[in-house]
Amino acid sequence: MTAQIFLTFLFSGLTLALAHPIPENESWLTYSGEDGPGKRKHVILIAADQEYRSEQAMPMMAKILSTHHGFDCTVLFGVNNKGEVDPTLPVYPKKGEEDQFQQHKIPGLEHLESADLVIFFPRLLTLSEEQLRQIVSYLDSGKPILSLRTGNHGFRGLLPYEKDGKKLNFGRDILGGAFMGHHGRWHADSTRGSIDEAHAEHPIVQGVEDIWGPSDVYRTYKEGTSLPEGCTALVWGQPLMGREPEDLPNPKKESLPVAWCKTWETSDGTLARVFQSTMGSARDLESAGLRRLVINAVYWGLEMEKDISSDRSVDIVGKYEPLESGFNYEKLGVVPKKAEAYR
Repeated sequence: MTAQIFLTFLFSGLTLALAHPIPENESWLTYSGEDGPGKRKHVILIAADQEYRSEQAMPMMAKILSTHHGFDCTVLFGVNNKGEVDPTLPVYPKKGEEDQFQQHKIPGLEHLESADLVIFFPRLLTLSEEQLRQIVSYLDSGKPILSLRTGNHGFRGLLPYEKDGKKLNFGRDILGGAFMGHHGRWHADSTRGSIDEAHAEHPIVQGVEDIWGPSDVYRTYKEGTSLPEGCTALVWGQPLMGREPEDLPNPKKESLPVAWCKTWETSDGTLARVFQSTMGSARDLESAGLRRLVINAVYWGLEMEKDISSDRSVDIVGKYEPLESGFNYEKLGVVPKKAEAYR
């Protein structure tokens, strides 16, 4: 073999080795990892909510993870029948028009099998049995599970996933707490996050400072109780009296956990690491503290705690101007778009 042929073969093999783990497609976005501890790890981010602009937040986070931390990232979106990313699709059928209700779909879920970690950001989806089973296959794989904001009420009804003869609820059973209501005033106040003092040395909160976001605090357990056994509260959220970082705490509202971690035992007894943050709207993630919390959770989920460093950047890559949360789509400027529009 001549030197030229050998080098051609070598560099061709290197190119294949460095290729993104899934092919490009107009339905999703791929970001190849640059230098960083996450090299050769594949993170999939699912953006499929209708209120908190996950379609903007997840590509932003993917760019940070790939550019500053080296992870290969893929963003999968909820789409309409035209294949457009569509946060305006209803989650409930109109009364008397049940037969016209459009089932939701997320192209690319078959690639969950290649993911090392998945960040979930769905909301009240009605997916096909096939797509639900693709999600369940990941949830039962023992790989880490991260969820943001509405992920804890990401699917309507129970999953086709049984354990001990019981069908499972994604938020309540797997994540450690489903949405039970707005503890703060919906779209009227904001949240100041503070690190749980008893777990200030936990890897996920290392280097995390100044958590604030304009979304309200969710309640995930009944008043007078606490997070389920096995959950470790990492950040507590105090409702504020308005939607500015300097607003005063609401004296009538106690702090509740807005970020915690736990383990999930799969059907074969494998333990998967789980992280849930009930903060995470596109505007919340303008907070560098919250971005670092989520990125640290990625490292922790992958058992890469030794690589967590407050010196590694969580700066936004490029332009990021997220729209406000809400359902008044025309006023907010939320319209169906091709996935490439969010790159």
